Amino acid sequence: MATTERKPLLLDFEKPLAELANRIEQIRELAEENGVDVSGQIRQLETRAMQLREEIFTSLSPSQKLQVARHPRRPSTLDYIQAISDEWIELHGDRCGGDDPALVGGIGRLDGQPVVMLGHQKGRDTKDNVARNFGMPAPGGYRKALRLMEHANKFGMPILTFIDTPGAWAGIEAEHKGQGEAIAYNLREMFRFEVPIICTVIGEGGSGGALGIGVGDRLLMFEHAVYTVATPEACAAILWKDASKAPQAAVALKIISHDLKNLGIIDQILTEPAGGAHSDPLSAAKILKDALLTNLELIRHLTPQERQQQRYEKFRKIGVFTEISHS
Repeated sequence: MATTERKPLLLDFEKPLAELANRIEQIRELAEENGVDVSGQIRQLETRAMQLREEIFTSLSPSQKLQVARHPRRPSTLDYIQAISDEWIELHGDRCGGDDPALVGGIGRLDGQPVVMLGHQKGRDTKDNVARNFGMPAPGGYRKALRLMEHANKFGMPILTFIDTPGAWAGIEAEHKGQGEAIAYNLREMFRFEVPIICTVIGEGGSGGALGIGVGDRLLMFEHAVYTVATPEACAAILWKDASKAPQAAVALKIISHDLKNLGIIDQILTEPAGGAHSDPLSAAKILKDALLTNLELIRHLTPQERQQQRYEKFRKIGVFTEISHS
């Protein structure tokens, strides 16, 4: 890990917080230089900073939550895996000639229990993002994921997936290699697996790229993550031929955690640290670990047949609605 201090990346609505933090630091430095006790004033400003952070992050619009979900410093799959696992061995290759760096996975121990963990992996900077294809897996990535999940099913290990992608790679080469078939095959096989499966949306969950590792007994979602059938930009371009209407599309798509919980699509919202997961990754990792252990305990007692049936019924209910006649 690099020891050089990196300048924080600020979203527009985070700037008032940064300005207040700079003001507190300036007052503290001046007080030290002049030997003046301003501890009371600093405490008041720090209390105000905490209140302001809570006010901002409890009233984010869907498009602002999307910015948080895409934050370059937001914890990634590998960050969470390394933080929550007792030990971890990454496994590579789809056994068809490739190893997609946009989807990572391997075997680890969670609180002493062997598990298979896998998920989308974005980069930290432009160079890393290019190497990881911005977290958009090719068909080989989904085939690698399936290989790891089949291994978990064979040896009775729970499967934990972490969703964080704008969508599967939509290039011509990906289509030539069978992108749609790879995702569809994963969907079918994940319904068949007998072991517990817990999926967590940790950042941006987009389209079939998210669903390719998103069929589980429990679907968890971080408070400021998003989960959507298409990016708001793509939706706006399709519906209005105007990508600048993405904020309007974000509202219409119901992409945020509370909307999705009300619609019965996700099972649990994971509260993020004040200021978002990127402001305190270790606390976010602890929240995730506790939730995973709790949910594993909830479904561990089920027989494989009960687990398969409940998983099937869970997804069959998505999109069901009742039409009421007012005549």
